[in-house]
Amino acid sequence: MLTVRKSQERGYADHGWLKSFHSFSFAGYYDPEHMGFGNLRVINEDRIAPGTGFGNHGHRDMEIISYVLSGELAHRDTLGNVKGIPPGDVQRMSAGRGVMHSEFNHAKDRTTHFLQIWIEPNVNGIEPGYEQKAFADEEKRGRLRLVASPDAEQGSVRIHADARVYAGLFDGAEQATMSLDPKRPVYVHLVRGELTVNGSRLGQGDAAKLQGESQLKLSDGKDAEVLVFDLAEH
Repeated sequence: MLTVRKSQERGYADHGWLKSFHSFSFAGYYDPEHMGFGNLRVINEDRIAPGTGFGNHGHRDMEIISYVLSGELAHRDTLGNVKGIPPGDVQRMSAGRGVMHSEFNHAKDRTTHFLQIWIEPNVNGIEPGYEQKAFADEEKRGRLRLVASPDAEQGSVRIHADARVYAGLFDGAEQATMSLDPKRPVYVHLVRGELTVNGSRLGQGDAAKLQGESQLKLSDGKDAEVLVFDLAEH
């Protein structure tokens, strides 16, 4: 079964300095039909105005992935990490038993556009951790590149969760197929462009929820960037 969630159906918040689309219930957006999917809890598509950002705040027992689309995100945390996250990098922060961090857009004339992703961990109370890796466009062109996994397979960032995250770029005749375990839910989030997912056409910000499917087929991309989440049942 495949269910499409259109971009405009997501929650939306405009805080002036921050404009955010919420795929699942978050902060002031509550929809009992969209509390998460499998162990995927949050996908926020955020745009941070120049010279602004999230002040120091805390998290615990969550695997948090930042995926920057344009601009650059400055990260600082109580683990001692002070990092810039450019497009193409994947950052993983394991909040574990507690971590404080801030995220900022230091550019004077450029908005930072990124996805903040939360995946529920399969172990709580661990030592907080941080990891960041770059994945070149060539690695994602016309294929699904594993970027996050429980075992750091293929050089992906390691997450303490029963989930695998793939990123891909598709245009024209480029296509990819992936075998799925029908017992596991799969979430496809189209970051930009257009793409056909198992016969359903998605546009920017749209998502497809797959349940009981044995194969994923991505085709007919038009400047498409996509994230695929292979998830555990909640």
